[in-house]
Amino acid sequence: MHIGPHQISPAIGLAPMAGVTDKPFRLLCKRLGAGLAVSEMTTADPGLWHTRKSRKRMDHAGEPEPVSVQIAGTDPQRMAEAARHNAALGADIIDINMGCPAKKVCKAWAGSALMQDEALVAQILKAVVAAVDVPVTLKIRTGWAADQRNAPTIARIAEDCGIAALAIHGRTRDQKYAGQAEYDTIAGIKQQLSIPILANGDIDSPMKAQRVLEYTGADGLLIGRAAQGRPWIFREISHFLATGKHLPEPSAAEVCAILIEHLEALHAFYGEQAGVRIARKHLGWYAADRPQNTAFRAVVNRAESAAEQIDLTLGYFEHLALRAAA
Repeated sequence: MHIGPHQISPAIGLAPMAGVTDKPFRLLCKRLGAGLAVSEMTTADPGLWHTRKSRKRMDHAGEPEPVSVQIAGTDPQRMAEAARHNAALGADIIDINMGCPAKKVCKAWAGSALMQDEALVAQILKAVVAAVDVPVTLKIRTGWAADQRNAPTIARIAEDCGIAALAIHGRTRDQKYAGQAEYDTIAGIKQQLSIPILANGDIDSPMKAQRVLEYTGADGLLIGRAAQGRPWIFREISHFLATGKHLPEPSAAEVCAILIEHLEALHAFYGEQAGVRIARKHLGWYAADRPQNTAFRAVVNRAESAAEQIDLTLGYFEHLALRAAA
């Protein structure tokens, strides 16, 4: 699959997730098989670009190409300026957020709330595409609500405005992440459009990835929540799609090594105090469904230093390895 001049191989990407797809996580997912890793959304408000949070979100130094940066906002000219700003900072692809269901984002008429105003959607897309020389992609949901499922109309607008690829989450905004993602809408849009389509929503295993690709005819996939605590899912899916065979589950020792790499990257990127705090949610995801995970989280979440957090994590996974060998 190509997005503009960029070959996305494998055509399996990390979906943008606020507070999750920061630089350390993107780098890790790319190393473990993701062909694309989209940044967490960055604001189109220039007054916030120089905050510590925004500077971290716009840091792409050393990140392998293509660098995909998601922008969020409601004003066409501000969105255009945000696209230019991020392209100047190294973005190879600009992604427009019209899929976030968060109340805070939608109250500001951004994210998936924009799908309620098709005229404004067209204005934003035209402004951003005209503003930059890099390809522009769009992420949407199937609609605002069950009775407002207008993704096919938005998709046609996107193609007409020059959007290079379209990602579709198979839920309406009012569903948020509840219920089951549906893929009929994605399949219908794929039949209508000639630009690449990426399917998103509830893709949590190699077999599910294959079924979704076959059912929708999509050109690629975006993996979101299923990559939290399991960043090796990208290589698992890629291997299964290429060979029809499953990779063995990573051992506790390998998971530990991946997690320690992730923790060290978080500590280095954010600084010790913030890195330790941000790492806690990732520790919970990595430990989920493992023995004694509740007790581990209760202990490791009290760690105040990077060294203590790493030592407790090493101890927990050494205990798991001993249990497995017994």
